[in-house]
Amino acid sequence: MAERPGSQAGLRRRNLALVMRAVADHGEVSRAAVAAEVGLTRATVSTLVDELLATGLLVELGTQRPGTVGRPGTALALNDTGPAGLGAEVGVDHLAAVAVDLRGTVRARARVEADNRGRPAPEVLRELAALVAEVRQEARAAGLGPAGLTLAVPGLVGRDRQVVMRAPNLGWEDVDAAGWFERSGGGGLAASPVPVTVENEANLGALAELWLGGHEGVTDFVHVSAEIGIGAALVVDGRLFRGARGFAGELGHVPVHPTGPRCSCGARGCLEQYAGEEAVLRAAGIAPERPDALKALQAAAAQEDPAALKALAAAGAAFGIALSGAVNLLDPQAVVLGGTLAALAPWLRSAVERELGRRVTDRQWRADAVRVSRLGREGVLLGAAYSVVRAVLDDPQALRPR
Repeated sequence: MAERPGSQAGLRRRNLALVMRAVADHGEVSRAAVAAEVGLTRATVSTLVDELLATGLLVELGTQRPGTVGRPGTALALNDTGPAGLGAEVGVDHLAAVAVDLRGTVRARARVEADNRGRPAPEVLRELAALVAEVRQEARAAGLGPAGLTLAVPGLVGRDRQVVMRAPNLGWEDVDAAGWFERSGGGGLAASPVPVTVENEANLGALAELWLGGHEGVTDFVHVSAEIGIGAALVVDGRLFRGARGFAGELGHVPVHPTGPRCSCGARGCLEQYAGEEAVLRAAGIAPERPDALKALQAAAAQEDPAALKALAAAGAAFGIALSGAVNLLDPQAVVLGGTLAALAPWLRSAVERELGRRVTDRQWRADAVRVSRLGREGVLLGAAYSVVRAVLDDPQALRPR
């Protein structure tokens, strides 16, 4: 039976989450400091802490170090050998998996290069499951028990967060990726099942920036990234904005030049035709199929190769044109360049800022509102794994026995 919002059980559940979030925010903190922050009595907090200690979510570290929050006392911290989050990524040219502990620290990682264009989805998922199993085994050896698995995919995901409705760069249509893992028992799920969810890669990249990106005080931003395609995600008031059907953020198909070249989506002049990875590489005279194409582009730009600099400046301008509409419409605090764009930011950023300066109506828009992700291409995978951790922090009682 579901708990009523005002029930005693529901209140306890919310209070446990408040305590977990307080400890997570401070790293190490005393019970007294937690009580002061969450507005509960010390006796209530002590009871809640005892429950979280018993379930392995928190640990006591002994006497709190001088200078930490609250009066000297026993320091509490998230357990780094407790539950873990598993993340897995299906990229167009790679597969990857990672495990992070409750503190967000990476504890196990695996990656293989793979051309996934047009490959049957079950074949790709089997290979990914082998990586997940490898990471899961390594995590267990470190004393971690996975609490869930999130799959990141470059495509549209249904609101149930189970089915990949369309991933054109993979050639996938209506692929029940979560169901495949659960039915096959892949990734170690046969022996020890955990919840499996699927999420769009751009959304997970944005959430990683919100949770792990170091953008203190920034709760409204547009996150944009580019690989084979271009993805964007919107964070509004500290929450991911999904839209009515869950498809918000398709910046790659915003028209930059309405009479431009035909896009794979059927329209003309989409941003991807000017600033997608393959378009930029071709404009720079670098074959997109080269295994080291991105590194070659960076090296050419660093050596001030005219073709590379021109291609990157044109891509930056196209991004600025497309992003100006989003900035004018949403009035975010910042635009964050993530994924491959973070690596190319030294040659893209000025063109992006220039177009935004020309087109954004708010004349108080500042250059430092365009930020470069410090997570880069790791953001998607970290966001996938940490989304599991966030679910534990936000509802500790929902954690399944490990």
